[in-house]
This record gives sequence, structure tokens and C-alpha cells, in this order.
Amino acid sequence: MVMRRILLIDDEERLSEVVQTCLETLGGWEVLIATTANEGLLIAEIEQPNAILLDVMLPEMDGITLFHHLQEKPDTQSIPVILLSAKIQFPSNQFAHLGVAGVIAKPFDPLKLADQVAKILGWS
Repeated sequence: MVMRRILLIDDEERLSEVVQTCLETLGGWEVLIATTANEGLLIAEIEQPNAILLDVMLPEMDGITLFHHLQEKPDTQSIPVILLSAKIQFPSNQFAHLGVAGVIAKPFDPLKLADQVAKILGWS
């Protein structure tokens, strides 16, 4: 069985550690971490993860702009992206027009995160 890899792009170090621990322990996936948008774009191109968890609020380039850059590149446009956002009120379709795989609101329940990701991506 091939291990799935998820790229987490988030500038919050503690949150990234929590996400990595939850997804590796509960989901059984390898988690790559990028702390900036540019680093995330580079890792996505080189590593070709199975999915990307992308924070909407990043310092030098917001997550929506980064998502558009990922969509413009042939090597990364087919990678499903799940947005992580503290600025969302459910039920909401504010990101539906972008073509993202899904949205997970912050704060999230760390123990349910792997299940949320698996459900959005259809990884049963």
C-alpha cells in the first residue's frame, strides 16, 4: 500500500504540529509542512502530494492567491486543495466557486480532522 502524502501550508507553527500529529497518527498519512506560500508552491511542484491543506491567511500571499497559482501550473492543478479558514461561517458557499475540494473551519477538533479530510477527499 502506498502512503498518501498531504502538504500543509500554514504559518502557525503550533497548529502545524497539531495537524501533522493528527493526520499522521489518526490518518496514517505522511504530512509535509510549508510555512510560507512560496515554500508551499515549491514543495507542491517537487513532491506532488496527494492533497494540500491550505491556510487562507498567510503573510506574504494569501491562500486564495496561492490556490490560483497552483491551478495555473500543469504539475499542481490536479492536486485537490482543502482550505483551512478561521474566517468562515457555516453553512457557507463563499469558497465553492473556486473549485477547492472543501473547507475546514478553524478551530477544528483535532481528533476529527483526519476523518474530515478523508471524507472531503473520498479516502475511505
